[in-house]
Amino acid sequence: MGAARVDPLTPDERSERMRRIRSRDTKPELLVRRLVHGMGYRYRLSNPSLPGKPDLVFKSRKKAIFVHGCFWHQHGCGNYKMPRTRLGFWLPKLAANKRRDEKVQRELRDLGWDVLVIWECEIREDLVGVQKKIVDFLEEDS
Repeated sequence: MGAARVDPLTPDERSERMRRIRSRDTKPELLVRRLVHGMGYRYRLSNPSLPGKPDLVFKSRKKAIFVHGCFWHQHGCGNYKMPRTRLGFWLPKLAANKRRDEKVQRELRDLGWDVLVIWECEIREDLVGVQKKIVDFLEEDS
């Protein structure tokens, strides 16, 4: 293993860059929303009364879709790089994100909701497959 890489940005510059990362209305989320709308489905956004505030909510069907970034939610697809510095910060943070996702999905299922997670890499690699996955999910009986 090589020497630790030094961050070329100052702490203030890194902080500013991290602050700009969106938690909603991300490019993958907007793409999925356009895709779902184009298929004729209507939905609500980020219902705060539901655990985890799903990205797309289909209340009459009791179905919820999350659009997850592979890095932030630790998909394991390998389409992202783990930080080389500050692992004492990143590893617990990312592990907590993953635990929270599991807890939120369990809570939704306990409330009688069906949950679908669409990963950022799926959108990038196979949009037709994502479309089929969404139709199958929304059309299946609960």
